[in-house]
Amino acid sequence: MGEIDIFAQLSDMKMVDYKNTLAIVSLIEVLKEKGIIGENDVGLKAKALDSLIEHKIKSLKRI
Repeated sequence: MGEIDIFAQLSDMKMVDYKNTLAIVSLIEVLKEKGIIGENDVGLKAKALDSLIEHKIKSLKRI
């Protein structure tokens, strides 16, 4: 019974992940269609945030 529960939970998690991804992509597309953001804005922001997080993690490891 335990394995079945784990597979059911994994399936639920995949569905939640899919719905979250769909919501994010939908928001990005609406913002682009309305001219609020440009084609590359999300990618550039993601790279900037990723670099910032990596820098903070490296700083914490030095402590």
